[in-house]
Amino acid sequence: MTPSTVPDSAPSAAVSSAGAGTAGGPDTVAQAGRKRPKPGERRVQILQALAAMLEQPGAERITTAALASRLEVSEAALYRHFASKAQMFEGLIEFIEQAVFGMVNQLGEREPDAVLRSRKLVALLLQFGEKNPGMTRVMVGDALVFENERLQQRMNLFFDKIESNLRQNLREAAVLTAAATPTVDAQADASLVTAFCVGRLQRFARSGFRRLPSESLEHSLAVLLPAERA
Repeated sequence: MTPSTVPDSAPSAAVSSAGAGTAGGPDTVAQAGRKRPKPGERRVQILQALAAMLEQPGAERITTAALASRLEVSEAALYRHFASKAQMFEGLIEFIEQAVFGMVNQLGEREPDAVLRSRKLVALLLQFGEKNPGMTRVMVGDALVFENERLQQRMNLFFDKIESNLRQNLREAAVLTAAATPTVDAQADASLVTAFCVGRLQRFARSGFRRLPSESLEHSLAVLLPAERA
């Protein structure tokens, strides 16, 4: 029932440490240690650091000064890769969108049963949040409270797309069971299931990542998305 793979924490793959595998004496190693990151690597490092800082329970608003300090670079160095902190958060949101909807698209291709597809969608979304606590704070808006309003609007659109996907699945299931009002039923059910997902992710973030989104998930899915729908 649960997806076989869910991306691990932090955007993209880990960046190899500078100078790894370099032959030569101490001077060569020292030079390798000071080697500049390749194009694009620094951007990934910045996003990884931001995601890691967001994973700290009770973390306050993250400043560019704190982020630069964590990376041991100047704030000016951050702005060579991102025009603003909002762009950094947009980078995290892009990762969330690509990772989650990439899995959702695969699910649509592989799972023919509409109800089971919906169950798996909920499971993969909650498992993604569970494996990526910092991203969860972005998803539910806790990390965006004092940031640019467009960031929250983009996350709202993310959950609108989740609800739309569920609505399509559940309408398909309702039609197959000859429901009297398949479109209305699917819309109401999709809204309920999406609210459940958001609630579980919010509880996870606001409990300091102690209350897992996947807690008693099989039971919850059996109630929300029963295999035999009336």
